[in-house]
Parts: sequence; C-alpha cells; structure tokens
Amino acid sequence: MDISIIIVNYRGWKALDECLESIAAISSKTFSFEVIIVDNFSNDGQFPVFKQKYSKFTFIENSGNNGFSNGCNFGASIATGNHFLFLNPDTKLTLEALETLLQTTVSHPEIGILSCLQINENDVFYKQNNLFPAFGRFFGISRSLFRKRNKTKLEKRFNNAADLFYPDWVTGAVIFISREWFSKIKGWNEDYWLYFEDVDLCKKIFDTGGKIAVTRKATIFHQHGGASRLNIKTKALTKTEVIISKHIYISNQFSTGIQLYLHSLLILGVLSEKIILSLLSLFLFFIPKLKVNRLMLKNLFVYYFNAIQKQTWISPRAMNYLKTKA
Repeated sequence: MDISIIIVNYRGWKALDECLESIAAISSKTFSFEVIIVDNFSNDGQFPVFKQKYSKFTFIENSGNNGFSNGCNFGASIATGNHFLFLNPDTKLTLEALETLLQTTVSHPEIGILSCLQINENDVFYKQNNLFPAFGRFFGISRSLFRKRNKTKLEKRFNNAADLFYPDWVTGAVIFISREWFSKIKGWNEDYWLYFEDVDLCKKIFDTGGKIAVTRKATIFHQHGGASRLNIKTKALTKTEVIISKHIYISNQFSTGIQLYLHSLLILGVLSEKIILSLLSLFLFFIPKLKVNRLMLKNLFVYYFNAIQKQTWISPRAMNYLKTKA
C-alpha cells in the first residue's frame, strides 16, 4: 500500500461525510491508498451508519475521546501504507492533491513532513508562515514585534515563487509523512489532548534533521473551525486546551529556567484576562460569548490546582496523563 489516509473524528459527522465523499471519488492507476477513520467514541449512534455507508473504508472506534494525538497513533498502528496522510474531517481531498503530496515526498526524501495550500469556504488561503514558539517570541506581542523586525527576511522566505516553501511547522489538518520518518520520531506526542501536537510533531522532525515543507502545487479545502467549537461549552473547553497545550509545549521544549519564566507569564496573563472578562460578563450577561470566559476561568483553576497537586503540566484528558495514573 502506498498511502494510508488517517482521519480522527469526534462527532463531526456532517463534515466527515463530505470529506469521505471527496475521497470516495478518487481513483488512481499509479498509486494505491487505504482510508482509516478513527472515531474517538462519539457514542451518538452514527458510527455504524457511516461504517455501513463507506464499507470500503476501515472504521475503528477508540475507547474514549482520547485526543487527536492518540487517535492519529491508533490509526497509524493498523495502517499498511508506506506513507501516512493525517487529514482533518473538515477537509476535502482531490486526486491531484494526493498525487502531488506523494510524488513530492518521494522526490524529496529530506522532507520529513509535507503539507499543501489550504483554502476555506470564503476562498481565503490559510497563512502558513508559522514559526516555532521561542523564548523571544512565545507570546502574541513579542511574536508580532519579531515578525515586524524580520519582515523582509520572512517575506523572502515564505513569499518566493518556488513550488516549495519551508515554514517551521504546519497545521495538523494536512500532514503527509513517510512511515520511515514517522517511526523515527516515534509518532505523535500523547502529552497533548488537543492543539500544539502538530507544532510538537514538526519540532521532532526538525530536531531529527528533517525539513517541514508546503507545496504550492496542491490545494485542499479546509473548513475553518469545522471540527471543534460547536457551542459555548465546547468552545470554552477547546480554548482552555489551547492554554494547557502551551504549558505542555513549554515543559517539553525549554530549559528549566526559561520554563519557569514562561509558565509564570502565561499563568499571570491568562488569569488576569479571564478574571476581568468574567467580571464584565456578570454585567454584560446579554452577550453570550462572554460566558465562555467564566467557563474558561473555572477550567483553568481546576487545571492549575491539578498541575500543582500532580506535579505535571500534561492535560488530564491526555493519554499520557491517564497512563501515569494506571
């Protein structure tokens, strides 16, 4: 098998249906592929329906909502392809894109992870000039200042006319990687439940001597926010996990002294902001979006208390956290 397409789903059935329809329409005489859908225990009755509808694809049900990294690793563990395409369920794939990803990776063995251009429902291309979080550009303001100071250099790097350009990391919505590279970096890091796992994956490729690239010769549709923030409660949960994942990335990628500095700044900044916005939400109760901040504040207090008690920054929802309790 040339390619294993691995899709992790959690109650994103409508988007997944459109994604699988696009894949089902693909037929190639030059390469073979299989499709593996890992459902993170949606438990809403749709799993057997989709399993029957797309009987040519492989459906596996996870033991729980174990996170994106765990779902990807689970799918890879049963995959037979020489290459893996990790694909969000809120995307649509074409033969041309799949063919380009395979041919480019085979032609450039130095590329550890390859992605392509992504366009949303408003015909807007996603920016893919991502830089690794670093000491001097970890937070929004410092990151913006860094980009302004290095504008000419970054424009030359990302806006050239070549077919390939090389950001530090690419979004987990579209990640093409050979089995060899995947084995070399030991797969996705299951410290993360959601978010930043793609940054971590690319960092492991970079640290192992591989390149992260984007090809301009292929474009995949990617619906913005189509696989997560479904309601206020879900939005608060996912936004909280963004912050939690930042703490995990800090603890995994920086030295002890820098960790202490970044953790402290992140905690002070986030709690100050959420406390102020939560107080405002009591007076401006007619603005539903402000309620998200109250829910986030509650989630963060629980997380920080747990982090102190358990002496770990790993998300309590992540599989590596659950393994430490077993």
